Amino acid sequence: MSAFHRRRAAVTGIGVVAPNGTNTETFWKSTREGMSVLDRITREGCDHLPLRVAGEVRAFEPAAAVEERFLVQTDRFTHFGMAAADLALEEARIGRDTVAQSPFSLGVVTAAGSGGGEFGQRELQQLWGKGSRFVGPYQSIAWFYAASTGQISIRRGLKGPCSVVAADEAGGLDALAHAARAVERGTDVMVAGSTEAPLAPYSMVCQLGYEELSTSDDPARAYRPFTTEARGFVPAEGGAMFVVEDEASARERGAHVRATVAGHASTFTGASRWELSREGLVQAIRGALDEASCAPEEIDVVFADALGVPEADRAEALAIADVLGAHGRRVPVTAPKTGTGRGYCAAPVLDAAAAVLAMEHGLIPPTPNVFDICHDLDLVTTRARAADLRTALILSRGLMGSNSALVLRHGAAG
Repeated sequence: MSAFHRRRAAVTGIGVVAPNGTNTETFWKSTREGMSVLDRITREGCDHLPLRVAGEVRAFEPAAAVEERFLVQTDRFTHFGMAAADLALEEARIGRDTVAQSPFSLGVVTAAGSGGGEFGQRELQQLWGKGSRFVGPYQSIAWFYAASTGQISIRRGLKGPCSVVAADEAGGLDALAHAARAVERGTDVMVAGSTEAPLAPYSMVCQLGYEELSTSDDPARAYRPFTTEARGFVPAEGGAMFVVEDEASARERGAHVRATVAGHASTFTGASRWELSREGLVQAIRGALDEASCAPEEIDVVFADALGVPEADRAEALAIADVLGAHGRRVPVTAPKTGTGRGYCAAPVLDAAAAVLAMEHGLIPPTPNVFDICHDLDLVTTRARAADLRTALILSRGLMGSNSALVLRHGAAG
């Protein structure tokens, strides 16, 4: 490699386990068609709770995706993570033989907000119902936010830089940025992303403290950001994992470069202070554009955070206009998550996966269940819109005050 070569992070593999598809193909088909899979929650022990609607991953059998010895020591959110990582590595054509040749050149970074609530609840029930001798040893690790990073690393033999991002929902984008920067610093390959499983009773009770949570019992009306009917967000489980590697090295080995991670920035404005998130998003977007050497008019599509809270929606719409100017009123904006739910840290990585696929197919997916827009945005609704897409901007905010923006460029542009 030339000493003057600047390493650029490329996405060469995507693995998805989402409410609307448990692989990239089915996820994209459902997303581009604007399919809404929001429905009444069916998980055991949840029927008495005021949270009624969510995005559940129903077409997923953990035992078919993960070995028994890993299943018994991990929570559902890590099952999703391991399965999605497998799919991403397979798509990138990075097998176990490749890893074995240079294990310290491959790393993992994930983000999680809910952790292993289902596993933890089960073990606590054992504690109080039967006694401490009935609590398994894996309770000490399975609930932890870093569990997916650790288990993916162990299971796949990835011994390079491994970390976990704790940065609110926006941590999903931050994990991709951490992976990109690790590659730019010299790591060959990073597996990065986020998966969540917040629909166990214990986890749901914790979420009920969020004023922004929608408790509507109508799946078609529960999550309608950017409208006068906005009443909060609907949670979801699942997520996505990416393989991120040096673009030049990827092209040299014949890998398909699907996108490049061009720029990222993050800010913090405080919990539920949505009027301040306008300036926080503005600074994050400007930082991401600067790092990407991207002019505002180069943005072809915006994947919105779309919280579904009137003050937050207004702040986001104004932030887009503040940075993109007149172009911000014309650039297409979309929020496919209104059809699947907002999966905390996993929500923006699913948006990133949809953005890569949108650029590949020249098609902006619609925003399900959203019709009458009350903000000055060109929100794509009802059906997908054909467009020449070279650069996508993904936005994310967390309930605790984190804001992030990520710029992706189409792989062919490299």
